[in-house]
Amino acid sequence: MATVNGGDVEAPLLEQYTNVSSAGGATMGQTLGHVMVTIVGTGVLGLPYAFKASGWLAGSLGVVFAGIATFYTMNLLVECSKKLHQGESIRIETYGDLGFIALGNKGRYLTEIMVFISQATCVIAYLIFIGQNLSSVFITSIQIRPTTFIFFVVLPLEFALSFIRSFTSLAPFSIFADACNALAVVIVLKDEMGVINGFSEKVAEANALDGIWGIPFAAGIAVFCFDGFTMTLPLESSMADRKLHRRVLSLAFLGITIVYVFFGFLGYIAYGDDTQDIVTLNLPNDWSSITVKIGLCVGLAFTFPIVMHPIYDMAEMRLKSRVWFIKICEQLHGAEWAGVHILRMLLLVSMAMTASFIPGFGAFISFTGSTVCALLAFVFPAAFHLRFLGPSLNMWRKVLDWIILSMGLVFAIYGSLVAVFGNSMV
Repeated sequence: MATVNGGDVEAPLLEQYTNVSSAGGATMGQTLGHVMVTIVGTGVLGLPYAFKASGWLAGSLGVVFAGIATFYTMNLLVECSKKLHQGESIRIETYGDLGFIALGNKGRYLTEIMVFISQATCVIAYLIFIGQNLSSVFITSIQIRPTTFIFFVVLPLEFALSFIRSFTSLAPFSIFADACNALAVVIVLKDEMGVINGFSEKVAEANALDGIWGIPFAAGIAVFCFDGFTMTLPLESSMADRKLHRRVLSLAFLGITIVYVFFGFLGYIAYGDDTQDIVTLNLPNDWSSITVKIGLCVGLAFTFPIVMHPIYDMAEMRLKSRVWFIKICEQLHGAEWAGVHILRMLLLVSMAMTASFIPGFGAFISFTGSTVCALLAFVFPAAFHLRFLGPSLNMWRKVLDWIILSMGLVFAIYGSLVAVFGNSMV
């Protein structure tokens, strides 16, 4: 938590899950792996659709721009933390701590509410992804809707997993999900290379720029794919040699950006106008593709509680602070255990219900990337940087911060409109 003048301020909602062994002394290689795992997720499978919406050239430039911009703003957060660390009376451990130092409790809650929403949208994206992929695998004479799999397959499993309170006992499933994600990318690339006959002709036929309306839509997906701001400060503070953090981050972003551009470009060139918002849905229903889809769904289903963990923590912290709940727990044995698990199940049902109303994976992650992720990635870091280091910055850095802040706000508004009215504007 943030410590000011020797006293502890109100504990941040995010402290329990973002404090990653600040005393652990992670190596450069370990931190590089953590950064890769933190950033790369299911969003990468929506990149070919983003390239379809904007054109391959605009999509490539959008991914590169998003990568450079998020790399820069992540370093802004670290600069803010280091500046505040110069005063021995202040210790920064989370994104919410920066919000508190900048704007008090209002700043903390604004920041952490945005992180909460970002985490919730990630959970909903998981549900949409699992539902659509399972629906594409189990093809019968009667089409089974994705929502059926969400409510009758995924939700009961997550109810059971919600009773597991140990965070570390679920960690191996995260590794399994990352392996499945990497395998899916490899299988998709293999299939794409097999589909592409006459590469130069297909590139010539593909749109390089498919109208200006598609650019913010694709940029929203790209920003979503680079999201990892909640872990920036904990990962930097966990390094044995924190001076190497910028080098680690630059290597990670260079590699991720190259993979994203290559994957999005090939996916769009391979499937053209038939590219779906989750590119695995373009795969044929052969055994290798089905194995990848099911493996991804199983891995994500067991990773789901890990993604839900901060949401559980935030909600439970609020519940346990309520006077009426404290009184019930004092009067009834086991009331706290029952209340916590009922709350968890209600949260799961609310996530599933929200996912059932989302029209498409691509539109949803673009909307998330262009609103919540844009605020966390561009607006807040630039605002904090100006707040804490403004007087010591030279003119061009001040101007750059203001440009990032202003463009982040404009992007959040404009990108949201494009995502909402995508059918008519993209």
